[in-house]
Amino acid sequence: MKNKLLTIMLIIISAITLVGTTAFVVIMNFTGDEKTEPTIDEVLESTVVLPEMTTKLKGKGYMLISFNIHTDSKKAKTELEKRDFQVRNIVIKEISEMTIDQFEGEQGISSLENILKDRINELMQEGTVVSVYATSFLPQ
Repeated sequence: MKNKLLTIMLIIISAITLVGTTAFVVIMNFTGDEKTEPTIDEVLESTVVLPEMTTKLKGKGYMLISFNIHTDSKKAKTELEKRDFQVRNIVIKEISEMTIDQFEGEQGISSLENILKDRINELMQEGTVVSVYATSFLPQ
């Protein structure tokens, strides 16, 4: 009788432990780190403003343009600020290979922003560029 009671008690304790452990794992997986969009304050804390610059286009014309570059961290922002001359060089090289027709419509600016993002990320060692935003754009 004692042996049977001990067996039942061990089965019940094992079942409770198994259910508790399973519940804990499920709760931790579903309520863990949910990635939320950063607030505008967080975006501004990790954004570098690239002032207006004038660059010659391929063929005829010039482009007056400026950018805000959003990074994934304050460390990345600091690195990007130090790499200002390299970033400006990339912008000049990329725009000098484009014609005025390539800037027509939203697709033209978006294409340039994506190219710059990829090229700048090749330089980065302390984080990455999340987005590049053209903040002024004036073909001449």
